[in-house]
Amino acid sequence: MWVAGDVGRRGAGQNHQVGRRQGPRTFGVEEELLLVAPETGAPQAVSGSVIRYARRHDELFLTRGRRSKPLEPELQREQLETATPVCTSLTEISEHVRSARLAAAQSAAGVGVSVAALATSPVAVRPSLTPSHRYLRMANAYGPTADEQLTCGCHVHVGIESPDEGVAVLDRIRPWLPPLLALSANSPFWQGADTGYDSWRHQVWGRWPSSGPTELFGSAKAYRATVEALLATGALIDEGMIYFDARLSRHYPTVEIRVPDVCLDADDAVLMAALVRALVDTAAGAWRDGEPPDPVRADLMRLAMWRAGRSGLRNDLVHPTTLRAAPAHQVVAALLEHLSPALDRSGDLETVTRLLHGVLERGNGAQFQRAVYSRAHDVTSVVATAVTRTVTV
Repeated sequence: MWVAGDVGRRGAGQNHQVGRRQGPRTFGVEEELLLVAPETGAPQAVSGSVIRYARRHDELFLTRGRRSKPLEPELQREQLETATPVCTSLTEISEHVRSARLAAAQSAAGVGVSVAALATSPVAVRPSLTPSHRYLRMANAYGPTADEQLTCGCHVHVGIESPDEGVAVLDRIRPWLPPLLALSANSPFWQGADTGYDSWRHQVWGRWPSSGPTELFGSAKAYRATVEALLATGALIDEGMIYFDARLSRHYPTVEIRVPDVCLDADDAVLMAALVRALVDTAAGAWRDGEPPDPVRADLMRLAMWRAGRSGLRNDLVHPTTLRAAPAHQVVAALLEHLSPALDRSGDLETVTRLLHGVLERGNGAQFQRAVYSRAHDVTSVVATAVTRTVTV
């Protein structure tokens, strides 16, 4: 039985094969996108109309004979979700991330709106809840935490061979997750103002009772016991609300890493996918070789994640091995060194090195948004520029 998560919908989590792997691990990407008015940049509560348009034009989601998942609703009507098919190479991931974004943009245009890969809205908004039974229960249970939750993330699924391997991976990747947030951070604005954070999404998402880092589990049995204990408190409405930074899929043989903001540039989403797959492969190899996980406390992990969301690449991060402050470029270099053997095996090392250098040179999405705002002094311009960047090939 595969435990925890709400990945039951068709898409990036589906059809990963169980058993001994032949070749690179399979992986897939889910992205959440904002729906915005072309003229004002204000989020628009039209996800239902966009999804109906997409389903009437299903051919938009067909790429080289393979079909991406049609658009799906999210908590708020101002956002929607895309997902790649299960892939085996970065070339496939890149192609499907781009085609899914383009299909979403064309579907949105069909009802007079645009899509923007922004993790929070720069323009002030009062979100409108998607009126499903589950989401209405969440709104009733969590009040403003649900009502104000308009954030967009990037989730990466990677195939695993067993639940025990998956939990071994979760236990071993924890210190390496904060750099992913720093690299992907793309949410500096909230309700029309600069928060001073590179990822304000991380702060908003952290209000859910089960979000954030976890302690070591040690086994799939212990993982399941933890999930059952959380559910027994009555604080969660269902198992889909196991919002750990990284978790096992409830339905498919994957681990799902939920740390990154949705990335402004498609290349950065591809980078996230490559880094996550290499993290999983590296951690699984360490487990097979009998290497124990680093027993970093969850409270230290929470501080490291806060630091990454606060300053992104602009200041020090918490180094994953020393747990001391270190310049962001040194932490990114350590991440690349840690993952280089796995990236080399999958043939991704050259591409990942190039993409990482690109982010370090131009900055993450938050830095880009602030640069646009410093020139235009207008959050509408930030959104307009992001709309173009979202579908730039």
